[in-house]
Amino acid sequence: MLRTPAAVRDAERFTAHNYHPLPVVVSSAEGAWLTDIDGRRYLDCLAGYSALNFGHRHPRLIAAAHAQLDRLTLTSRAFIHDQFADFCRELAELCGKDMVLPMNTGAEAVETGIKVARKWGYRVKGVPAGQANIVVAEGNFHGRTTTIVSFSTDDEARADFGPYTSGFTVVPYGDLTALEAAIDDNTVAVLLEPIQGEQGVVVPPEGYLSGVRRVCTERNVLFVADEIQSGLGRTGATFACDHEGVAPDLYLLGKALGGGIVPVSAVAGNADVLGVLQPGQHGSTFGGNPLACAVATEVVRLLTTGEFQRRSAELGERLHAGLRALIGRGLVAVRGRGLWAGLDIDPALMTGRQACELLMERGVLAKDTHGSTIRLAPPLVITVDEIDHAVTQLAAVLAG
Repeated sequence: MLRTPAAVRDAERFTAHNYHPLPVVVSSAEGAWLTDIDGRRYLDCLAGYSALNFGHRHPRLIAAAHAQLDRLTLTSRAFIHDQFADFCRELAELCGKDMVLPMNTGAEAVETGIKVARKWGYRVKGVPAGQANIVVAEGNFHGRTTTIVSFSTDDEARADFGPYTSGFTVVPYGDLTALEAAIDDNTVAVLLEPIQGEQGVVVPPEGYLSGVRRVCTERNVLFVADEIQSGLGRTGATFACDHEGVAPDLYLLGKALGGGIVPVSAVAGNADVLGVLQPGQHGSTFGGNPLACAVATEVVRLLTTGEFQRRSAELGERLHAGLRALIGRGLVAVRGRGLWAGLDIDPALMTGRQACELLMERGVLAKDTHGSTIRLAPPLVITVDEIDHAVTQLAAVLAG
């Protein structure tokens, strides 16, 4: 029987109902574990939608935040602070790019990528003013601003928020032929998630990303990869694009870049693309602030050793093997890569929400999407025993 703590009732009463959270009230966390107000512990298999790739309160990230809090937290971009150059240089090097543009949220990174691609199209490619278009994919999730939901194919995210922004062409995800046919002389970019997270951790067909790279190069179009959920170690590589040896023109990054401590996002690209912006044409008061830079620089340094990428790849094999064993025993499909999985539950058995509620009762927290699908994205610090525990609890839920 699900409990409804007073904090849950108050949250429902005093906040807009733009989320439908599980009725658990978390008060502390460490590593891969959360503790509620009653002292009960839960294995976190969502990791803040990949914002907590390095677990809750990673000691190095917490230390970096504490040290910076005692010194300087905000200057705005009107001045240069002493954490800024290190962050920009080290993130650019991680991405193999010339420069980065720091922002705050993932949606801001996407909006920035759209603006940069359009300006590049007008100033470099020579697209007539006001005619730039961007090719996107069905099932996409890039954020919730009015521009971004304009090209969403999810009615729940899009409906009643018009009038919508024009300039986007939607094609089926994973269909290279359709993508190539949609590109015209005024196309400035192809914007894609290398793996579609919100859609249910949908991995495209092998060769799709390399095909997109080839087509974009041939047609003089930017390849913009939204790696906000898929990047920074989640899939067993630094970026999901790495699995096909692909380098996009622009990386859109966020979530894990802030270490689960502060919101940090960034666009990374080379000077011939990102350099089209000039002073006054784009900005953010908090983007690249000292606290964000201190934490995010430490995130980058955690990734440079390759330890977390290896953990994700190796432990991901364990996770997916355990999940595949449940196909036909309540699961109808398993998708994903690394420590990221989308599970389709037999809809005759239960909904994804019901499965998550039952998992919560068993001390495992996950999130549903699109009816009968649930997503698993545990922190990369999870252990083999904890992965086995999560799979065991899922098996028990499915068995009834």
